[in-house]
Amino acid sequence: MNNTILCALGLSYAGMASLSLAMDRHHGQVWGRDAAPKVRRVLQLTGALLLALAIWPCVAGWSATVGLVAWLGCIGAGALLVALLLPYAPRLLLRSSLLAAVAALAALVTLLP
Repeated sequence: MNNTILCALGLSYAGMASLSLAMDRHHGQVWGRDAAPKVRRVLQLTGALLLALAIWPCVAGWSATVGLVAWLGCIGAGALLVALLLPYAPRLLLRSSLLAAVAALAALVTLLP
């Protein structure tokens, strides 16, 4: 149960970080320049994919109905982490979201049947 929660939180945090970095303002905070249109699109698709993958551990850990509610809670927690970290340490947001994505995807492999 704890692995599923951590996996879903990691995927949600990385997805929300990717979506926030797709915006020019936040992209500029991290890299000092606006995002190119192709980079912005890749970040948007990556964020959406990571958020969609976060459903899997929630539904695997609980039933479908409770899992969807838990997924929404994980998305909210991921967004809160991004909102609190981005103004104070934007470079740390980038590094920690990459680490969270790799760790969560590795944990997601353990949920395979």
